[in-house]
Amino acid sequence: MKKTFVLDTNVLLHDPEALFRFEENEVVIPIWVVEEIDHFKRDVTEIGRNARRASRELDNLRLKGPIAEGVALETGGKLSISMERVENNLPPTLMDNKGDNLILGVAIALKNKKKNVVLVSKDTNLRIKANALGVEAQDYERGKIHFDELYAGWTSIKVDSASLDRLYKERRIPVPQAAPPDSFHVNEMLHLEADDGTSKSALARFDKDDGIVLMDDQKPIWGITPRNKEQRFAMDLLLNDRISLITLVGKAGTGKTLLAIAAGLFKVADTQVYKKMLVTRPIFPLGKDIGFLPGELEEKLKPWMQPIFDNLELLLHLTEGGKGKSPYRELVEHGILQIEALTYIRGRSIPCQYMVVDEAQNLTPHEVKTILTRAGEKTKVVLTGDPYQIDNPYVDASSNGLTYVAEKFKDHPLAGHITLTKGERSGLAEAAANML
Repeated sequence: MKKTFVLDTNVLLHDPEALFRFEENEVVIPIWVVEEIDHFKRDVTEIGRNARRASRELDNLRLKGPIAEGVALETGGKLSISMERVENNLPPTLMDNKGDNLILGVAIALKNKKKNVVLVSKDTNLRIKANALGVEAQDYERGKIHFDELYAGWTSIKVDSASLDRLYKERRIPVPQAAPPDSFHVNEMLHLEADDGTSKSALARFDKDDGIVLMDDQKPIWGITPRNKEQRFAMDLLLNDRISLITLVGKAGTGKTLLAIAAGLFKVADTQVYKKMLVTRPIFPLGKDIGFLPGELEEKLKPWMQPIFDNLELLLHLTEGGKGKSPYRELVEHGILQIEALTYIRGRSIPCQYMVVDEAQNLTPHEVKTILTRAGEKTKVVLTGDPYQIDNPYVDASSNGLTYVAEKFKDHPLAGHITLTKGERSGLAEAAANML
């Protein structure tokens, strides 16, 4: 049975192509949605770009015929802009001309015409109100990766003791025959345990060509030594020059950013694999002008970049014994380190650099695509973030760019991922993260 999908404004701001995602069903755009999109079209953010794109798509469809009556879509469905009056369809408490309520009123009016109506919105409260008034409502799921099912990046397996001995001797072994085909993702990290009850174990990585490859012993990097196996897995990926994209997901205090920056400094300053380390994070929302803040660019960036500065100060004081004032400035002056807002990344080409994007959970999938397409030859990109600490109202733990990329790239030979769960900042920080 065909359905009538009524789209909320935030669906089109999230994905302008949503107009064409509902197959042979009917898509209805309330006139109030067009009005709200008009308010966003001048924004220089990703939201503004999506608003302009949605407007262009609707304008192109308008040329096919009277859009109020409905125009055919290539999917076999139909799209129309609804002019339904809502005065008689909403309870008095919701008659305040608020955009969400007017959109809900259109859905109710269509439902009263015996149509099988579904309101599609990324607004939780609007979905609740819709259901309370008898209208089926659902989230816009495209591009969502259910966070509870997110690829962890590593797994534990049981192997015989002889295989572990062979792994330590030859540094690589084939995948056990008992393992099902395609058991592991490319560059998935492995914790191998002996199946005979002994304490033998090993940490390794699955390589599509070489099978199970033993991890190298890790020495301290800029004063930092991994404290648990997840951090060891992360550091192994960060130091692997064959892997160009790393996603590190974890709660506060798991060491995501610290490990990424330490590995970057090692690769740029010590081994000189990359020409420069670029550290950036979104000035939320991405693209927002920071000109209202006083002072020079560095002073304007400081409130947003302070967590990055804190990590750099920690690393540099660990290696220099605490001497000097703001020692990272010397790295900047020598061209080893660059810290900047993500606002200015669009349009650039970034070759042979080690790029760390912190707080990537606040980015949409399209924004992350914009960043990754800036990467030039021999550039490594590390995305870090905590999907439970999202400031962007247009994404959530399942639809943000960080988890989206981690899931989409899990079988790509150029990518690696680790979900870190154990906090190492301090006993208090770990207890607070778990108990509060």
